[in-house]
Amino acid sequence: MGIRVANVSKRFGDFHAVDSVSVDVESGSLVALLGPSGSGKSTLLRLIAGLEQADTGRIWITGEEATERSVQDRQVGFVFQHFALFKHRTVRQNVAFGLELRQWKREAIRRRVDELLDLVQLQGYGSRFPSQLSGGQRQRVALARALAVQPRVLLLDEPFSALDAKVRKELRAWLRNLHDEMHVTTVIVTHDQEEAMEVADKIVVMNEGRIEQIGTPAEIYDHPATPFVMGFVGAVNVLPSGTLPLPEPGNPAAASDPSPQVFIRPHDLELFREQQQGTVPARLRRLSHLGRDVQAELVLADGQVITAQIPRERMNFSAFELGDRLHVRSREARTFVPDYSI
Repeated sequence: MGIRVANVSKRFGDFHAVDSVSVDVESGSLVALLGPSGSGKSTLLRLIAGLEQADTGRIWITGEEATERSVQDRQVGFVFQHFALFKHRTVRQNVAFGLELRQWKREAIRRRVDELLDLVQLQGYGSRFPSQLSGGQRQRVALARALAVQPRVLLLDEPFSALDAKVRKELRAWLRNLHDEMHVTTVIVTHDQEEAMEVADKIVVMNEGRIEQIGTPAEIYDHPATPFVMGFVGAVNVLPSGTLPLPEPGNPAAASDPSPQVFIRPHDLELFREQQQGTVPARLRRLSHLGRDVQAELVLADGQVITAQIPRERMNFSAFELGDRLHVRSREARTFVPDYSI
C-alpha cells in the first residue's frame, strides 16, 4: 500500500477540518482529493506530508508508520499551489536544492538535474531564473524539484489553480503522462471536477471534513452515492419529485418517501418542438453556444428553471427564438431523499 490513513482527525479550534477520515492509496496510483473550499482536502494532504500533526488516527507511507515522523523522515515530495521557487536561483539551482541539502556529490547532482529537466521538457532552460519562465514552466520546475530527491510519494496541493484554463489543461495531460512513466504514488488536491476526472485513477470526494465517496471517475459520475456527490461532480438540475415524469424503471425512493428530490444531468434532457410521450411543456429563456453543444435554459410551467445540453447536430438551434414553447423529457434521472438531520 502506498499510503494508508486510518481514522484521522484534525481540529483548528472549534473547526473540525478532518473528521475520522480513512482512505487507502494504492502503490503507484494517482488519486485526487476533490471537494469545495473548506472540505478538508488540503488539510488531509498536509497531514500525510507531516506539515500538520493529526489529533487522532494513524498514517502509513509505503508500509511504514509515519504518524509521528517529521516531514524529512517521511520522504515525500510536496508541490504547492504557488510554485514556491527561489527567485534568485536558476532553474538548475532550484531543482538541485534538495540534493545539495542531502550533500550529494556535484557530478551526481548534475546528472540528476539533467535527467529531470529532460523529464519535465525543460532542456535548455537550466540557466534561466523563475521570472523568465511562464507559469506552466515554473510549475514544471517545482515538480522537478519535488521529484529530485526520489520521494516515496508525491503530494500536489492544487498545483494548477493559479494558471489560465488552456495551460491547466495542457499540464493535466502532461502530469498524467509523467505519472504513467514514473509510477510514483501521487495524491493531488483539486476543487476542479474536470481536473480530477482527467488525471486520477481514483477520486476521493470530500465535504465538511468527511469522505462522501471513493471510486473511479466513471463510478463517481455515473453512480454517485450521495446528493452532494451528484451535485458537485458535473452539472445537474435538482427538482422536486413529480416535476418531470421519471424514466423507467422508476426509483423506489420516490414511491416510499413524500419529499424526494430528482437529480437530472443537463445532457440527459431531450428537447422537442412538438409534444411527445413523457414530455412536459417549457419556454426557452436563453441559449448558450458551447462549441459542439448548445445549452438551453428553460422555464417549466411551475416557474422552475432547468438547463438542457444538446449536441448541435441533434437540433437546428438557428430556428429557435427566445420565448419559444418547447417540450422536454428526461432520459435518465436519480432520486435522493434530502437529509434534514443537519
